[in-house]
This record gives sequence, C-alpha cells and structure tokens, in this order.
Amino acid sequence: MQGDFADGTTGRLPKAPGMRRDGAGAPVTHPCPWPRRAAGALLGCCTAVFGLLYFAVPGGLSLPFVLWPRTRPRALALLSAGARGLTGLERVRRSVFFGDVFPAHHAPDRDVLRYLAARTCAGTLFAGVLALLGYGAVLAGLLAAGVVRDPTDWQGLLPQALLGGVLLFLDLQGVFSLNALDARLAREHFGPSERELLELRIAELAASRAGVLRAVDAERRRIERDLHDGVQQRLVALAMLLGRARRNRRPEQAELLLQQAHRAAQEVLTELREVAWRVYPSALDDLGLEEAVAGVAQRCGIPLHIEFSLPLPLPRPAETAAYFVVCEAVTNAAKHSRATRILVRVRGDGGRVSVSVEDNGTGGADPLGGGLSGLRSRVEALDGRLYIDSPCGGPTTITAELPCA
Repeated sequence: MQGDFADGTTGRLPKAPGMRRDGAGAPVTHPCPWPRRAAGALLGCCTAVFGLLYFAVPGGLSLPFVLWPRTRPRALALLSAGARGLTGLERVRRSVFFGDVFPAHHAPDRDVLRYLAARTCAGTLFAGVLALLGYGAVLAGLLAAGVVRDPTDWQGLLPQALLGGVLLFLDLQGVFSLNALDARLAREHFGPSERELLELRIAELAASRAGVLRAVDAERRRIERDLHDGVQQRLVALAMLLGRARRNRRPEQAELLLQQAHRAAQEVLTELREVAWRVYPSALDDLGLEEAVAGVAQRCGIPLHIEFSLPLPLPRPAETAAYFVVCEAVTNAAKHSRATRILVRVRGDGGRVSVSVEDNGTGGADPLGGGLSGLRSRVEALDGRLYIDSPCGGPTTITAELPCA
C-alpha cells in the first residue's frame, strides 16, 4: 500500500528521552532467562555486602558531621557521592541480569542514600534467606541419609519432614518476595516519578487533542473538496443539460438530452451516497460494525476477505474508529497498492479490539503521508495504538488496537 499514510507507527506520542515504557507508564522490562536472573540475585547479595561496608566505615566516620547542622549538607554531599557509585552498580546489575530499561535522571542526594539503605537491607535479608535455604537442604540430605541407613526409623523422621516442608515453603516465599522487593525498589528509584508520569500523560493528551483538531480540519477540507470537485461539478453539468433540453425545439434532440440528464442525475446520486458514506455510514447505526464492514467489501474493487470475531458489542467510539480504520486502509489499498487481495481481521476479547487490514501489494507506504493522519489521531484520541508495517515489496499490514472501556 503506497501513499497517504499517517506519520508514525504507534499510538503513543511523547516519551522521556531514553525511556521505553508500557501503556501504564512503567519502564519496559525485557525478560531474561532464569539462570541469568538467578545470577543477578546472587550478585545482589554481594553488592549488599558492599553497602553494609560503606555505611559501616564511611558512614560511621561521617556520622558526627551529619549530626552537626553546620557540617550536615557537606557531609551528606560527600556521603552521597560514594553512594551514587554503588547505586550505579545496582542499575547496571538490574539492566544486565534482569533486562530493566530505565530513563536517565539525577536523583537527589537523600533519595540516593535512602535507596542504598533499603537495597542493602533487602540484599542482606535475601542472603540470610538463601543461607537458611542451604542449611535446610543440608539437613534434608542428612535426614535422607539416615533413612537410607535405618529404614525402620522413618516414622520418627516424619514430623521433622513435615516441619522441613513448611520451612521450605516459607523460605521460597521469602526468596520470591525479596526478589520482588528488589525490583520495586529499583523501579521506584531509577524509574520516572509519579510527577514525571503525569507530565508525560498531559503531554500525550495535549498532542492527541491537537492531532484530533488537525484531523477534523483535514476531514472538513476533504468533504468540501469532494462536494466542490465532484458533486457540484456534476450538478452544474446536469443543470446545463436540462437547460439545453428545455431550449431545444426538436423533440428527438430534447429526448436525447433528457436521457443524458437522467444518467447524470443517477451518477450524482451515486457520488453523493459515497460522500455521505465516507462521512458516517448509516449502516453502522442500523446494522452494526460487521454489516458496515461488509458494505466496504461490496464497494471494493479488489477481492476482500473478512474475519470477524467479537464476543460483545463495542462502545460507539471504538466501533466508529474500527470502521474508519477498515475503510481508510481498504481505500488506500485499492488506490495505491496494486494488490490482488485484501484480508480484514476484527477481533476482540472484551477489553480490547484489534483491527488488522493486510494486502499483498507492493508495499513501501510513506509514514509521512497525510491520508491516514486523521485516522491515527482518531485512534490516539481513544488511547489506542496504530501500527503500520509496509516493507518495500509488500505486504502491507495496518493494525489498530483500541480499548473497549
């Protein structure tokens, strides 16, 4: 599909430099294999020891200066300077072993010390839980060896086995909980604050609102152009034919002109219906999204296959946006792609609806084109996302994901 495409591929506009995040605004995490995560957790025990040593030696030496108000700012600045190096190690550990991606920002000195203290406590507790887990494993091995040597004594070991199972469960719960605490501490310290997330959200909404206004103006200009260049010109030609027929004195010539005027009137009606359908299809209100999409297939000059699977009716804004995604994508495919078939998929799970239009054309769609800019703004206004995949040589796939809430 070529020409007339929107700018960009997703429905999210501004982001903080260097930050990738999900729809909720949280930093993106690329899942790593569990052996790497386990190694990162063990390494966190070692960095916790460094934190303990740092608070014990430099922290202990600087404690009198921190307590004295006149030297407190300078002492905290010096103590935080060394703590930043340790927090930098924690950031690298989370990135390398857990796949976390955080934005670049400069935290205040107190936040750095607070994070390092909390991280040191969590890492120390994690090391203690792992030590207890290892100690329990050694005891379990000794008990198992005792049962092997004296099978008749297994009844006396049963209560110990039950107690060991309960302690193992609590140990594993501690491992997973402390691991989750480590991730939460890193996310709260290295990730964006609530204020930053709110500012980003405001920027997104402002950009989306500006895009919707531009899309409305572009749609109005297109309607005016369709009416002026199409319907109005045909009506002028129809009026001229009727005037010639009225002035003509020969009945056979007048009859011929009336026939031409009749055909011209039918063409005007057809074009007027097309313009009205592009503005808003009445079938969407009367028959629903599936029938409206079927109407698009009937008017398309390319074979079009539809896969429709929606468990529940869509809200009216999402239904309208889904229809216009199909209509605009199919229209561009018919005009520019030289495709021989088009596949439309409409699927939903109750919470979101996905609309996908794929053609087997030449591809190479220009993301800077203006034809789909209004469509992209319409999708973004509903907190949706629009993806355009159109490599040179095809195929082209346009996918819109819309929330149903």
